[in-house]
Amino acid sequence: MSQKSYVEKLRKLSRNLWWTWHPEVIAIYRDLNPVRWRGVHHSPLAFLEHFEEWELVPRAEEMAIDSRINYAFNRLQEYTKAPRLTDLGGPSSLMNQPVAYFSAEFGLHESLPIYSGGLGILAGDHIKSASDLGVPLVGIGLLYFHGYFRQYLDSEGRQREAYGHTDLEHLPMERVRTEDKEWLKIAIETEEGVIHAGVWRAEVGRCTMILLDSNVEENNEFDRELTATLYGGDRKTRIRQELLLGVGGLRALAALNIEPGALHLNEGHSTFALLEHARCLMERDGLDWDEARREVSQMSVFTTHTPVEAGHDRFDPALVKQTLSPLAKRVGRSIDEIIDIGRIHPGNQAEQFCMTTFALRSVNTVNGVSGLHGRVSRRMWNRLWPDRAEHEVPIGHITNGVHVPTWMAPSVAQLFDARLGHQWRDKIHDPETWLGIHDINPSELWEAHQLLKSRLISFARRRLVTQATRRKEGKETVADVSRFLSSQALTIGFARRFATYKRADLLLGDMERLTKFFNNIGYPVQFVFAGKAHPADEPGKDVLQSLFQLSREEPFRGRMVILEDYDINVARHMVQGVDIWLNTPRRPLEASGTSGEKVVMNGGLNCSILDGWWAEAYDGSNGFAIGTKNHHRDPEIQDQRDRDALFSVLEHTVVPIYFDRDSEGIPQEWVQMMKNSIATMAWRFSANRMVRDYLDQCYLPAACAVQRSSR
Repeated sequence: MSQKSYVEKLRKLSRNLWWTWHPEVIAIYRDLNPVRWRGVHHSPLAFLEHFEEWELVPRAEEMAIDSRINYAFNRLQEYTKAPRLTDLGGPSSLMNQPVAYFSAEFGLHESLPIYSGGLGILAGDHIKSASDLGVPLVGIGLLYFHGYFRQYLDSEGRQREAYGHTDLEHLPMERVRTEDKEWLKIAIETEEGVIHAGVWRAEVGRCTMILLDSNVEENNEFDRELTATLYGGDRKTRIRQELLLGVGGLRALAALNIEPGALHLNEGHSTFALLEHARCLMERDGLDWDEARREVSQMSVFTTHTPVEAGHDRFDPALVKQTLSPLAKRVGRSIDEIIDIGRIHPGNQAEQFCMTTFALRSVNTVNGVSGLHGRVSRRMWNRLWPDRAEHEVPIGHITNGVHVPTWMAPSVAQLFDARLGHQWRDKIHDPETWLGIHDINPSELWEAHQLLKSRLISFARRRLVTQATRRKEGKETVADVSRFLSSQALTIGFARRFATYKRADLLLGDMERLTKFFNNIGYPVQFVFAGKAHPADEPGKDVLQSLFQLSREEPFRGRMVILEDYDINVARHMVQGVDIWLNTPRRPLEASGTSGEKVVMNGGLNCSILDGWWAEAYDGSNGFAIGTKNHHRDPEIQDQRDRDALFSVLEHTVVPIYFDRDSEGIPQEWVQMMKNSIATMAWRFSANRMVRDYLDQCYLPAACAVQRSSR
């Protein structure tokens, strides 16, 4: 086969995001030219843009690139043609129409910057697992041409934000064209004019993702910026973004002749889709308002993600009127009646419109994202069902999970191939799959982890050198940071959004004890921090700055580091390489959390407040708990309790177990906990299990409702 044919196959591989969870494909690009691969932020199409075909020849001879390309290409073809659940009979065959999965962000890979954090990563993992399982699903989102902000810390440790411009032509997606070869566009009427958006399509394995782009010539300058940045702008920007996501998303599906069998709203940003679908049913099938709302309710799923009141979008009635009046008119209702659906107290003109309230009043199936979050949500929203006891509030839960092939290190996956058999990949959700973990030789598992830890340290050093160079800190400092961190130290990772309730600085409340902890001779410890504060969150930035400044003082210098610009790439290295993943939210404000679940897949251990997923995962043998399930009404008292509990578990349990080595240098008790962690949690907190739960508990009932209504 010619060199040109191999390059063409690489281009086809690059255009399906299936490659993002297949490290053997990623390795092809990296092995062709490692420097260029890093320089284009791991974007295959950008990598191939200036690729010369003659470059393939020497690399093909050295590393069998040609056969690897063929193998990957054939695997993708087999994967996309494999039977779906709908082809296999049984209850799943009811899913003959796709799930329309709405999300304001999708985190699929660092080269596709349309995500900010946990919500987007979850959405990306959801669509990947739906593809693996053969669940027909279409993701619907917005294409942010500036993405989320890039983070830099200045010489004082203050966060600075910068926005780039995403090179849309080198993203693995394409504009959807009409029969006349024109770019397909949708339109949404508002009181202030029509919002237009172009439609993009991306393939995610066997699933499809539809993204809307408001940066089109038909729009005014304000509306062109609606899809500029993620979570940017004022309240008017936010409500028009959410109109575009919900209403525009459904209109894009209609333009593509895709009729969904279920609507899944991933958080409240897409709530307006419920109103739009009611309009479609009324105009298409002649239903009245009440009938249409009932049909929409039966086929819709709403997942709420936040136990914090401020996390639920609320808008002034006047702004809702400007945005929704034309749509209200098309469903034959007054705008005041529509606004009242989004109020706790209908008729209260002073109350704002809440997207979550509208969704809760408009769907039959609602879930939180962990068992504890389900209980918190029932308490939070009990006022919508004042005649019911709290436990009778119709909000359940499906605990979040992570896409194992995306987050598990290739070396760990290869170890499992050898010791568990290749079939483990097809039965990730089955607890029986993971029992063989206990048969793996402790030294073998420990060595695999040590290699990942070394890889994390090398990665961190490169980032620290880049950061110090950018801040012009001098050659001596640059040389110094290139030697930071040690493979012999207990490595504790903390990475997430720097909101104050997540308490990244919890240990800083007792500096004397923290200094003593770091000065414990013979038991070296080190911390790796990463995470962004929202641009408007000054207290969150203060926390980040305090950690930065502490990291420059003794005894913390070189043993406490902060990696800038937290993204999927940084997260991947951290969850794969740390010994301990630290999570310190103020209970019960962590709805679920999934970063610790990613650590499980790689043999790391969690040390966490009993909140979110960890409240149902911890069993005493598979990690470490900070404190108890009780929490004090006074936040300061609770912070002190949790700080004392964290110091205690680190000093008296974590450190002694980690440094208790046998004659071969293996911490046998620690490795046994690693095995317990994987065996008890890898299946339970996988996205495969999560998507199966959504299928059984939500999608199939919705599909049955659609079939009943069509008779």
